[in-house]
Amino acid sequence: MRVLLVGAGGVGTAITRIAARRSFLDHLVVADYDLSRAEAAVAALGDRKDRFSAARVDASDEAAVVALLTEHRCDVLLNATDPRFVMPLFQAALAAGVHYLDMAMSLSHPHPERPYEVCGVKLGDDQFARADAWAEAGKLALVGMGVEPGLSDVFARYAADELFDEIEEVGIRDGANLTVEGYDFAPSFSIWTTIEECLNPPVVYEADRGWYTTEPFSEPEVFDFPEGIGPVECVNVEHEEVLLVPRWVDAKRVTFKYGLGDDFIGKLKTLHALGLDRTAPLTVATDLGPARVSPRDVVAAALPDPATLGERMHGKTCAGTWVKGTKDGRPREVYLYHVVDNQWSMREYGSQAVVWQTAINPVAALELLAAGTWTGKGVLGPEAFPPRPFLDLLVEYGSPWGLREQ
Repeated sequence: MRVLLVGAGGVGTAITRIAARRSFLDHLVVADYDLSRAEAAVAALGDRKDRFSAARVDASDEAAVVALLTEHRCDVLLNATDPRFVMPLFQAALAAGVHYLDMAMSLSHPHPERPYEVCGVKLGDDQFARADAWAEAGKLALVGMGVEPGLSDVFARYAADELFDEIEEVGIRDGANLTVEGYDFAPSFSIWTTIEECLNPPVVYEADRGWYTTEPFSEPEVFDFPEGIGPVECVNVEHEEVLLVPRWVDAKRVTFKYGLGDDFIGKLKTLHALGLDRTAPLTVATDLGPARVSPRDVVAAALPDPATLGERMHGKTCAGTWVKGTKDGRPREVYLYHVVDNQWSMREYGSQAVVWQTAINPVAALELLAAGTWTGKGVLGPEAFPPRPFLDLLVEYGSPWGLREQ
């Protein structure tokens, strides 16, 4: 399998370090707007870099991406950029006649009049609108194949297939006890993406109502996370699983709740109040004259790069899927989860826990596609594929998952 990886940030770099240990890969081109960043990701692989090369590409330039895919005879485009670039990369892959895989889906747009009641354009709507074109081309766009969405969706399908007869609720629950020395505020994942998902109206799915929205940070609950993380307050956040799971899993309700903490929520609310979460550029006076700058990009530039925080970070992160329903006529409630200890991921891969946990899942999915274990065409989510081969492969990768009866 020949792969074009677009994006050499924290997740992209972690992908190269995981993929370098697997034999299914024939060649992987690491492409980034900043060529030096792509070159650094390849160089860091040392004696494992022979199947890797670096290139420069602008992810918003569809023609340039198509040319790069053609030049390197790639079979798959793996998107490790932020969600702004989903659609140009998605469309470039289709134009080039290759498969596509991402970890976050096309952006949503709130309803103009009733943003906290009714969905506007939902996450992934722009991609699913092109499903027929992908199917007609005989190519697969596997969307939302990170950890959340991604592994969490695999857990939902596994629960439906093997653990439950009827499902009342699928609830993704994400929590951590990570700390970062030396910083009062240092998000462990892209602040651009974090702002997007946390300040947009969260989506909830109910079988008798469909998809609807609520206020950001609504419905707080305390969830007890495993492996020493403990109780964390979680709140509703916009996330792809709520839009993906109901397409393939029969559940009466689907939610996503994230353990953010009062301090983090307070800072996000302040950014929103000041207009610093906006993406539309403002004109700013500089020594070199007026410049057009996105406030959200300024916030991102002012904070440390999450990929560089691993040496200062301590603790664990947990991604998981809580499922409630019945089995053999009896109530059942389980939490399927995946925990990564930052000290382990830094020691084994040199990548901090959150980016590494995201990165392992697209690599495992690529391996299943290369082997023909997962096959399909059109625009499909992780729920569309048999879950057991994926979960078994995680164990083979040395990163087991867990199941806790609630």
